[in-house]
Amino acid sequence: MTRTLAVTAALAMIAACSGGEASRGGSADEPRRAAPAPASGDDERAQREAPPRPRVILAREGAEPVTVEVEVARTPAQTSHGLMYRRELAPERGMLFLFARERQRSFWMRDTFIPLDMIFITSGMRVLGIVENAEPRTDDPREVEGVSQFVLEVNAGFARAHGIEVGAEVRFEEVGEVPAASGRHDDEAIEDEDDDDLVIEEWE
Repeated sequence: MTRTLAVTAALAMIAACSGGEASRGGSADEPRRAAPAPASGDDERAQREAPPRPRVILAREGAEPVTVEVEVARTPAQTSHGLMYRRELAPERGMLFLFARERQRSFWMRDTFIPLDMIFITSGMRVLGIVENAEPRTDDPREVEGVSQFVLEVNAGFARAHGIEVGAEVRFEEVGEVPAASGRHDDEAIEDEDDDDLVIEEWE
């Protein structure tokens, strides 16, 4: 009986000295948080191999160029649909409209719910003009004087906030080819496009 009591007392003293989990800053009754699982090789590989997003780089006088990641509207149906029905557009994001040729361009805001800046770009990759803060859900024509081949739509206030001016140089990266100037990708042939041509990659 005496030996049993001595063993029990020794075990109790060892437990008291160790302090368990509580001595390391937490209650022994609290669940231990699992360490975050490391990214799998497949996830890391997918991130490395993901193609770069299309982007438009706009030069600014006396400052570094500003970059806009863009969704690209290249078919007539995509161009006609544009940013309609969107409820928001992330900062530094936009939509680039690629047309087959230079001409006088005019846009409207029917069924477009967010105010936009429209930056008209010539075939020579210069800013022709800017329509600022286009009012949503109106049929008023939005245009600038002169001919342009490309139009960049961004959130209202973007051009002024970033100092984008008429005549600024523009560069496209990872945008792909401009639509051909004839056939189904001619910007005048909208009515016979398939529904599949409306698909534009949208980003979170």
